[in-house]
Amino acid sequence: MTDAALIGAVSAPDLHVMTYNIRRRVPTLRRGSADRWDTRKLLVKRLLAAEQPTLLGAQEALVDQVDFVATALGPHYRWVGRGRHATGRDEHNPIFYDSRRLQLTAWQQRALSATPHAHGSRSWGNLTSRVVVSADFTDRATGARLLAFNTHFDHLSWRSRLTSAAFIITLVNSAHAAEPDAVIVVTGDLNATVDSAVYRRLTGEGALRDAWLSAAERLTPQWGTFSGYRRLRRGGARIDFVLVGPGVEVASTGINAARFDGRAGSDHEPVQAVLRPAGAPAGGRSG
Repeated sequence: MTDAALIGAVSAPDLHVMTYNIRRRVPTLRRGSADRWDTRKLLVKRLLAAEQPTLLGAQEALVDQVDFVATALGPHYRWVGRGRHATGRDEHNPIFYDSRRLQLTAWQQRALSATPHAHGSRSWGNLTSRVVVSADFTDRATGARLLAFNTHFDHLSWRSRLTSAAFIITLVNSAHAAEPDAVIVVTGDLNATVDSAVYRRLTGEGALRDAWLSAAERLTPQWGTFSGYRRLRRGGARIDFVLVGPGVEVASTGINAARFDGRAGSDHEPVQAVLRPAGAPAGGRSG
């Protein structure tokens, strides 16, 4: 029996987009800790098996966790991305996609640094390398274009976050200029709230809109998206976002606070949204 989904699989032209920081695997934890990957991974699998997003931007996934998420989603899913450091064997920000629906046409990974094409490079004040993964798709069902960006901003340096936001906006503006009719979506853990200069840099000039604020329907309360396995709080801070470009309608959105026997799959809650190209007829759930 499949667990109940917040959104679940959708049909064209709708696109179910999710961002999910799955929390990197930490090897040294006491028995019974809520943070143990051996326990959490089964909960992540249950959530993803139920939700079946068209596209998932994940953060903090180590190599074995990337493989696990791909298996949890199912055999039709593919992914792009690599580790953020020069070795490529560390944390990934992969973009997973349902290959039955989306045809990958190009992808690349850039460092969030002054030398974005130097893999593993860092600058702007962050102590660890940070990246943005971009992927271009054609919707097999409609022929529409989808341009996706997935990222994880630095948790310590406000200067890095702000400069990273400006870099993302440059990429989005370039993508929109090249393909003005494309659906553009940015997913990520921004380590910044809606009252921050980072959020204002991303949303202040109209290139991107916050799906939570733009949605025709909100399916959940506004839970804080970083719970740290603690009790959920209504009206909590949102630091994980789905942001959309100008040619996108947001039919619905939600912050998925699923618990399984009181346990969470990650210290972050996934954020989900149903998107469609502006003016397209509604699709619906396909499951």
